[in-house]
Amino acid sequence: MRQGELLGLKWEDVDLTANVIRVRRTLLRTKGRVVLGEPKTKKNRRTVHLTSAASRALEEHLGHQLKEMERLGDLYRDQGLVFTTEAGTPIKATNLRKRSFAPLLQKANLPRVRFHDLRHTCATLLLFRNMHPKYVQELLGHATVSITLDTYSHFIPGMGSQVAEAMEDLLA
Repeated sequence: MRQGELLGLKWEDVDLTANVIRVRRTLLRTKGRVVLGEPKTKKNRRTVHLTSAASRALEEHLGHQLKEMERLGDLYRDQGLVFTTEAGTPIKATNLRKRSFAPLLQKANLPRVRFHDLRHTCATLLLFRNMHPKYVQELLGHATVSITLDTYSHFIPGMGSQVAEAMEDLLA
């Protein structure tokens, strides 16, 4: 998911039983204000299937969030968002990157990368594992499969030899 889609995600869009998230909105910054808005295109409105580990992590996160709501009482500004500040307000994108993402990378002894690079890595790994490009396109919310392939197919080493092998198998 894109950073704005994650920051605009509401619990009503999360189904932990079915392990899915429905992308229905995005967090935008307009005129210095942070607001929830519609995704840019129809393809951006999509269902993302979660791994069981991701569902467990979200379930644990919900438990922490409920405790925080109880602790703060009326001071908690519940907007139904999955990812919030401690007070329940939307997280600004710069704060996500600087206060949360960068320290996680450092703690894991990983190189500094852009938040959006997570999305690129996901797409590249799925294509590398021979996931059908149409499914990767739909997961990413790209308008067309050609956008997905134009953006990511050059990352996959050995693709040319696989094509030659496939053709040889077909003709044998």
